[in-house]
Amino acid sequence: MVSLESKLAFLRQPDSFPEAGVRVETVETHMSWVFLTARHAYKLKKPVRYGLLDFSTVEARRFYCEEELRLNRRLAPDVYLATVALAVNAQGHLALSDQGSIVDWLVKMRRLPAERMLDAMIKADAAHAAHMHKVVALLVRFYGHCAAADIGPAEYRARFARDIALNRAALCDPRYGLPAPRVERICAAQHAWLADRGAWLDARVAADRIVEGHGDLRAEHICLEDVPVIIDCLEFSRDLRLTDTADELAFLALECERLGAVALGDALLSAYRDLSEDASDPGLIHFYQSVRACLRARITISHLNEEQFRHSSKWQLRALAYLDLAERHAQAGDVTPAATR
Repeated sequence: MVSLESKLAFLRQPDSFPEAGVRVETVETHMSWVFLTARHAYKLKKPVRYGLLDFSTVEARRFYCEEELRLNRRLAPDVYLATVALAVNAQGHLALSDQGSIVDWLVKMRRLPAERMLDAMIKADAAHAAHMHKVVALLVRFYGHCAAADIGPAEYRARFARDIALNRAALCDPRYGLPAPRVERICAAQHAWLADRGAWLDARVAADRIVEGHGDLRAEHICLEDVPVIIDCLEFSRDLRLTDTADELAFLALECERLGAVALGDALLSAYRDLSEDASDPGLIHFYQSVRACLRARITISHLNEEQFRHSSKWQLRALAYLDLAERHAQAGDVTPAATR
């Protein structure tokens, strides 16, 4: 058996890859390592199991590498190139080849220009409403080809009730040091919205607005090339990809807001309303954003469960920033009483 440390050491060496190069950059994320050469990115999934995600076997990692290709080619067809086997060859050496005993699998991608990613463009004050219009146009065309999800109104409502409860339980865990009374207040407001205006969610189901979308539409997953590309959908869970199209766009607007680009998020939502002809109520958008912000806080703070992340203050600070957003949008979504709408 080849150890994980041996695989990582091999993949950090420039001569392990077919293209010539002087160095390989390595980026570690929550679920993978990405090895960057001059022209390509090779993603190795971590052998982990978290709730809905199970990459614990070689067979599972192969399956999800193939799923990652299939799903992401919907929005980035020229970025996702192939699945690549990592094998021990006849000489007993590791090689990126399907000849020999296969010990792992990677996704091979075209390397995207880091300076053109939306989060980098926002930080450089280089992203504008015209960029958002292109991104939304791409997404609206994509959603137009997506079949409506096979989900009923009761199930759709129940998903939010479950997510709010899970967010509350995780964010109130005393190990994380987050303000539990504030979390309780935010989640109570979300539950109250759901009880008072759940029929709005029923209407979204009836209008066929729930589709198998991207699932994780964040700024760092969008590259503003001449024709935008969107990468890194949630390949490991179809359930998490089933979402309201307005919810996905609301989440991206939320992420723009978190990065300090409120006007850009507003431009995004305005372009969505114009191009999709989806006049979703602002109160619904705020509800989606509040719940999404709590979910992101929950995912963020869970980094403290891992040794390599737990000694950084970054994760608690980011979780608190998400709680700020969750509270703001919970309040904004309740400005006008439901009876007057």
